[in-house]
Amino acid sequence: MPDAKPISSETLEVLRTIPTQTLIDGLWVMGWPMSFIHGAKPLQAGQHMAGRAVTLRFVPHRPDLVADKPKGDQSAEYVAIELCGPEEILVIDAMGWEYSSVGGDIKFLRMMQLKAGGLVTDGAARDSNTLKGYGFPVYAANTTAKQGPAEFWPWQVNDAIQCGGVLVRPGDAVVGDDDGAVVVPAAVVDDVIRIAHEREEVEAVIKAQLEIERCSPGKYYPFNDLTWQLFEEKTGKKRTG
Repeated sequence: MPDAKPISSETLEVLRTIPTQTLIDGLWVMGWPMSFIHGAKPLQAGQHMAGRAVTLRFVPHRPDLVADKPKGDQSAEYVAIELCGPEEILVIDAMGWEYSSVGGDIKFLRMMQLKAGGLVTDGAARDSNTLKGYGFPVYAANTTAKQGPAEFWPWQVNDAIQCGGVLVRPGDAVVGDDDGAVVVPAAVVDDVIRIAHEREEVEAVIKAQLEIERCSPGKYYPFNDLTWQLFEEKTGKKRTG
């Protein structure tokens, strides 16, 4: 498969309007992994985001790592943060250490200044009350009072990582709402959107028909031959996904 084109601003706007569960369905229909980031829960209700992934990988602390780790603003987390604007999401591989801190108010103040699109991690965030006021969505496995450097260190920027058991490549779309955060691979984003829109339309037809028939949803859901027959009758459209 050739390298994907950068995801456009217009495409991100479309993704922002599609529920995460519908994007999951689109990936499933295509036979791709569903890409729901396990453990990344919204810090507060009502969050919505869509952006291109900037990735950051943490590694376990070890004393000899300190000598090799870049210092100050050349440390990996600060390099990654500087790559984030309104259309970028910082995705942090914290190895699923859900009580270990990837950062808090001081580090992520810069993300507020840059108007970053969001933060996603399978680790924990400190200073949650302050982060809630920073204006960008945060999805984390937990909140914590612990310090991160005693346990792990930021190490690598913009390479393929895992986050919550999901592969994330730089430039992939990351979409979040109240149900969690989902990765849409850049290589298939247009197909996922097409299928997602069709499924939303089919589901609206199903719900309207169930109100009429007052029957078990199992007649039409999960999608089956009756579903597509109903869809064609009600809309005049042929199945594409």
